[in-house]
Amino acid sequence: MLGALLTAAMVLGLGRELLGDGLADLSDAVPRDPRFFFFFALLYMSPPTGDYVIFRRLWGLPIAGLGALLKKRIANEVVFGYSGEAYFYAWARARAAAAAPFGAVKDVSILSAIAGNAITLAMIAVALPLGRGLLSADQFRTVLGSTGVVVATSLPFLLFSRRVFSLPRRRLWWVFGIHCLRLLAGSTLIALAWHFALPNVTVGMWLFLSAGRLLVSRLPLVPNKDLVFANVAILLIGQDQALSELVAFTAALTLAAHVALILGFGVGALAGRWR
Repeated sequence: MLGALLTAAMVLGLGRELLGDGLADLSDAVPRDPRFFFFFALLYMSPPTGDYVIFRRLWGLPIAGLGALLKKRIANEVVFGYSGEAYFYAWARARAAAAAPFGAVKDVSILSAIAGNAITLAMIAVALPLGRGLLSADQFRTVLGSTGVVVATSLPFLLFSRRVFSLPRRRLWWVFGIHCLRLLAGSTLIALAWHFALPNVTVGMWLFLSAGRLLVSRLPLVPNKDLVFANVAILLIGQDQALSELVAFTAALTLAAHVALILGFGVGALAGRWR
């Protein structure tokens, strides 16, 4: 029942997003280079693939589990945070994918957040001295406050790790490493995709901007994260309209991929029941 409710919520959330901003007025922003779509596809698949590698080792998860992990990602992005973990836990329980799935799902989820926070803090340490001149005094204080929140949200899990985590310590470090590799791969893939969409901007600059995008996305006190990222990117490389359209098109294409997958899963489920 939980899985069915979350699937319905995914469909409603996707419809609301697409009927709102979605793909409207973005036809002129479609990149002409097919390599953009190749690297976008790799980018889209990087989070569920990283999760699949983790749960394959933890549970021996079959390839069919990749579909559930894709739904997990969609639910987290269009319903509400961590609804995807609830869906995946319900899926694992229904199919007896593991004897006690809650502990592993919990640990992997917490470590994903800690890995994101760790990379964010590392990027702040590198980027803040370089970008100090681009920030106003209020923005600088907001970044510092957000950094404090990022540290504070990770510390309890580290201080009380023996009570929080269920997996062995060596396995926890392995899961943490996979999450870090996934995040770094995602930043590299989106930089390559954007480079082939706007080839007059160097790959190095796109890598810097993709790191900034990840940084902005993790700062809890910063409102309108996409707007903040777009403004910083425009300051660095110019091309206001082209860059704004590229960021908007990437977001819309992600929504379109969500819709296509949810429809595909629905048709597949109906066909299976009919058989």
